Amino acid sequence: MFEGLKHWAEEVVADYGYWGIFIVSFTESIIQPVPPDPFITGGTAFGLTPLYAALTAAIGSVFGGVVGYFLGRFLGEPVFKKFIGEKHYDRGEILFRRFGIWAVIIAAITPIPFKAVCWLAGIFEMPFWGFVLAAFIGRLPRFLFMAYFGQWLGNL
Repeated sequence: MFEGLKHWAEEVVADYGYWGIFIVSFTESIIQPVPPDPFITGGTAFGLTPLYAALTAAIGSVFGGVVGYFLGRFLGEPVFKKFIGEKHYDRGEILFRRFGIWAVIIAAITPIPFKAVCWLAGIFEMPFWGFVLAAFIGRLPRFLFMAYFGQWLGNL
C-alpha cells in the first residue's frame, strides 16, 4: 500500500513539482477536499526544497483563501449553507464571534476546514488585509512543518 502511495507522490512531484503544490493548495482553500499536506510532504521527501515548497503552498493557499473570502462576501450565506452546510455555518459564526482574526489562524493551522473559514470571513465581512495576514501566519508554520517532515522522511 505505502509503495503505491510513494510511487504516486513521486509522479505528482516529477510531473508538476512546485506548481502541483501551488494548484492543490489554491483549490483546497476554495472548495476541493484534498489537503496539500501530503503533496508538500511527498514533494520534499523526493527532493523539493522544504522552504520553497512551504512558501509555494502557503501562497497558493492564501490566494485560494482570498477567492473563498470574496465568494463568501458576494455569494453570501445562502450559497455557503448549500455547499458547506448549516452545521459548518453555525460553527463558523460562533468561531468568528468569539475569536475574530484568531479564527482564521486557528483554522489555518488545524484540521478545521480552512475553506469554510475563508468563506465565512467574507460573509461576516472580516477586514480583508487582516484576513490575508492571519491566513499566511497560520498556513506557513503548518506547511513548513510538513515540508521539513517530508525532507526527514526522504532522508530515512
